[in-house]
Amino acid sequence: MADYKVNFKDLKSRVGIDDIAYALGYRLDRKAGVGKYIELVLGDGTNRRDTIIVSNPRDKAAQTFFRRDGSKGDVVTLIRENLDSFFVTGKDEWQKIAKVMARFANMPEPEYKEDREYVKSASVSHTFDSSRYEVKQVDPDRIPRLFFQRGIADETVKAMAPFISLIRDKRNENFDGYNIGFPYTEEVDSKVQGYEIRGMGGYKSKAAGTNSSSAAWVAYLSGGNNGLVRNVFFFESAFDAMFFYQMNRARLGSNIALVSLGGTFSDRQVNGVMERFLNARAFDCFDNDLAGRIYGLRMMALLENIPLKITKTDMGLKVEAKGKSIEVDTDRSLIPQVSSALSLRYRMGQWLPPKAFKDWNDCLLNKPMKPEITPNKSDRDINLAEQRKSSFKI
Repeated sequence: MADYKVNFKDLKSRVGIDDIAYALGYRLDRKAGVGKYIELVLGDGTNRRDTIIVSNPRDKAAQTFFRRDGSKGDVVTLIRENLDSFFVTGKDEWQKIAKVMARFANMPEPEYKEDREYVKSASVSHTFDSSRYEVKQVDPDRIPRLFFQRGIADETVKAMAPFISLIRDKRNENFDGYNIGFPYTEEVDSKVQGYEIRGMGGYKSKAAGTNSSSAAWVAYLSGGNNGLVRNVFFFESAFDAMFFYQMNRARLGSNIALVSLGGTFSDRQVNGVMERFLNARAFDCFDNDLAGRIYGLRMMALLENIPLKITKTDMGLKVEAKGKSIEVDTDRSLIPQVSSALSLRYRMGQWLPPKAFKDWNDCLLNKPMKPEITPNKSDRDINLAEQRKSSFKI
């Protein structure tokens, strides 16, 4: 495939917020009206997980969305918030976003020789500006209600409090409150290079310019002594790490570190974290889905220093390494399957959520996976057709 630069403005004219939302399982709320604005909801009844109000439903290039909590954005924002829902790979989240948009635009996926072309093509800030955010520590006597709503106990929050902040975006004119921020760093005691953000109403994002290529959220519970850390547990989000810790605290001890990659797996993130804890073993604690299994395989390849080629198949995944081809059953632990063909030093362990659950959050809340988690392509096509049909009647 030939290299070419991504033109985000052109892609936005082809890919609407509604296209992405329908693919993610959102539904049109006709009761809210269909006109200059439409409301798209995720979930039903009391299990409504998110609502976005989309402007200009008939003009993809002009579409923006907002939530009643004050958060807002464009199609890039929505994709960025849900990157782990799309089967794409890339060295950073902007490469992944470009590939998602290209797919929905029915265009070839972009490939680049240099990452900087992605940076130049996106009309967003790629440098974290700490002065944009007002930051304060979590008060153990006034723990934010969001933690309780997510099933996280006060004891868990207090244990993680040194690695959690409350942050307010000074540039957000629609929301003047504080969200929960999980600070990203590259090394111990280094300056903050961004935040993984969670807020009320299911809001999740990252601070503008967050370094997701080499920084990560790292909570080490060894009293500040990295040399004492023996086990490092990797997750797709900081909340997942907290859920895991709460459920397994009695077995974990204090010589551990919890790490969130924020849904954007990067080689430099993993290697950088493990360079902090030279006496520790890494553990794959990623989600029980295809993306989680790919993250696990990529991390194993990094730690074992074995180049792998991973291919999606109808039956699961195929791994090619050292001239061998291995069919991987995604419902089973990775290491026993791969070690039968490759010589592993077992630098990585696995501590996955129980099979019935997608992630540690669902496990904590006792919400097992259903047979169909997301609508199939036919459902999405029908809903999109209904939306277009209704738009023509306006």
